[in-house]
Amino acid sequence: MTQLAINPAHHIDATPAAATAAGTMVGQNIVCFAKDWDENPTSNNHVMRLLGRHNRVLWLNSITTRTPNLRSRRDLKKILAKLLSFARGPRHVADGLWVYTPVVLPFPHSTLATRLNRWILKASLAVLRRRLRIGNHFQLWVFLPTAAKYVGTLGESLIVYYVTDQYAKFGYVDAAEVAANDKALCEKADVVFATAQSLVDDRLCLNRETHLSRHGVDYELFASALDDATVVPPDIAALPKPVLGYYGAIERWLDFELIEQLARRHPNWSIALIGQTLTDVSRLRALPNVHFLGRKSHSELPAYCKGMSVGLIPHQVNELTVHMNPIKLREYLSAGLPVVSVDLPEVRAYDRDCRIAGNYDDFDRAVQEAITRDSPDARRIRSNGMRSETWERRVAQIGKLVTRARSRKSM
Repeated sequence: MTQLAINPAHHIDATPAAATAAGTMVGQNIVCFAKDWDENPTSNNHVMRLLGRHNRVLWLNSITTRTPNLRSRRDLKKILAKLLSFARGPRHVADGLWVYTPVVLPFPHSTLATRLNRWILKASLAVLRRRLRIGNHFQLWVFLPTAAKYVGTLGESLIVYYVTDQYAKFGYVDAAEVAANDKALCEKADVVFATAQSLVDDRLCLNRETHLSRHGVDYELFASALDDATVVPPDIAALPKPVLGYYGAIERWLDFELIEQLARRHPNWSIALIGQTLTDVSRLRALPNVHFLGRKSHSELPAYCKGMSVGLIPHQVNELTVHMNPIKLREYLSAGLPVVSVDLPEVRAYDRDCRIAGNYDDFDRAVQEAITRDSPDARRIRSNGMRSETWERRVAQIGKLVTRARSRKSM
């Protein structure tokens, strides 16, 4: 493990004003099991970045959810990236936030590997905590159910479980094992947060301290799409108008048949898909008005929103997606975009600002209506409606509930 030099300039604000801003979560030590930091930002990133302003946070990049396929280029690239990240040691990201890639044996179904991994993680954490000045009293936050085997063995003083998906419904996991891990985490946790009401409802019977914490938005960033000074990037600016846009992972849970039908019915429309392609999209690539623009950094997305006529949420509606709460919905709206979505329960709360379609024909009509009724004034109104839905407010609410759980446990 490389030596880490602690920079005294990495100051954590623990003033009373900071306590108010952080929901009284100040001066705490936090270790979290989460996805890989450098993947597309999700609630994991936003919550921990904000907590890192007033607390000391060690983010552990994802431990394996399945045995890697050594014939898969994608898996081999991830293994290499993890080894390189491990060799570099902890990386300071911002304020009081560090990111580290633990090396564990990639055999999640092996009892022996799990025992060895517990020892590896406990030993690694002991070294890291000394170097990062993370004391013996630390909170363990868990964003991935695969960490259930290690929770309760690392010396943590408080367990926070943060649920963003119905994890067992992902097609590439062992559904029974993931469901068991999820259940175990709910039962072990001192407090549970879930990003959709359906996720809360499924877990309240396991833990009475389960709370709804819907996603927030980086409002100032995305509202910059309305600034005259924001320049639309050339690749989307060059597309014939109107431009129907989507950004995020281009994964199997998108409804590619819906996108194909829109493209074929309206050859004068451009459909811009922004993000890493992680599944077969050959049918869409064959269409001249469907454009894959690749993955963009989070900071670039408002400029891409400015180049869109409509923001799309074109998911399939199934056992996985009905529990999703798309972060991009609030981002689209903060950027002023008219939004058209399939009928997901968490989108319904925004039906005044977002057109919701129950079938392909309705979706088509909703897009046409969104295009014809849009205006600069309508964009400003949509954006202003998101001012109160910031990540800062969400994290303040989370902080108050965690502080309450900590007080309750110390009684």
